[in-house]
Amino acid sequence: MDPFLDLIHLLGPRATLWGRIEGAGRWGVSFRRRDDLLFCWVQQGECQLIRPMLAPIHLGLDDFVLVRTVTPFTLTSDPSVEPEDSETAAAITKDTGLRVGQGRDSPVTLRGGRFVFDTANENLLTALVPSLVHVAADDTSSWRVRSLLKMNETESLQPGPGSEFVVGRLMELILVEILRSETLRVDRESFGLLAGLANPVTACTLSAMHGDVTRNWTVSVLARLCGVSRSTLAARFREIVGMGPIEYLQHWRMALAKDELRRGTRSIGEIALAIGFQSSSAFSTAFTRAVGCSPKRFAASARSRQTNPEIGGEVRWFESGVQ
Repeated sequence: MDPFLDLIHLLGPRATLWGRIEGAGRWGVSFRRRDDLLFCWVQQGECQLIRPMLAPIHLGLDDFVLVRTVTPFTLTSDPSVEPEDSETAAAITKDTGLRVGQGRDSPVTLRGGRFVFDTANENLLTALVPSLVHVAADDTSSWRVRSLLKMNETESLQPGPGSEFVVGRLMELILVEILRSETLRVDRESFGLLAGLANPVTACTLSAMHGDVTRNWTVSVLARLCGVSRSTLAARFREIVGMGPIEYLQHWRMALAKDELRRGTRSIGEIALAIGFQSSSAFSTAFTRAVGCSPKRFAASARSRQTNPEIGGEVRWFESGVQ
């Protein structure tokens, strides 16, 4: 069983809400902290991406960037420029295409949007996606991503029937490919699922638990399976993944339960057995402790959101309703 694929299926990423920024001269556009996952690529020109307390990142022609908005950030021609707030500008113009700056010098065109995830398990995103991924146009190690971006560029410049659908699916493939490549280049200071998949011992442990989520796993059994001592596995897993193996297993079981409850196709008893609990009461107790509400209440809330989705009041530069 592939833990990475399990998470992708559970998150259900969809690329949506397209927008464009056209800048010239001196310009800047700021983005608020929203805990979103935004993507952007440079279709023309170049600019800088600025985040608080971090060095500026230069974005050149055909560069691609994936940004988790855990902090505000700014796209700009010059860090000294006072940027326009993207949401305020979009609300005033009622347009997803922003034109910023004055004059005709150094024209820049940026295209971008947002990834939307299944809200039942959106919190898993923090364990999967780095705060920023920058794929430079000359990054030969990311040739798969470059190929997908090239296909996206061609489809955007020469749209045909179904182009919106094609571009959306290409962006989803780009996300998965970026995350796959990140598992291969995490550094020693990284922790979380990506780091866990890059280490042989923790990857073996994760695969075993994902492969048989109903089994009554113990650290000793997992350690024998992966060829290390119990103390080695416990210490290494916590150091790399950020929690103990059995704690991770419980988190994963709750994630599966939330997904099943959201779907509403199984009873609470069936869900309990499917994720390794011997009774509905034991499952309900564990779920309430982990999530903060009972499975029944969670399912009712999920159905309510699906029936009456909330419509946010803010207008954002990338919101065009394309999905």
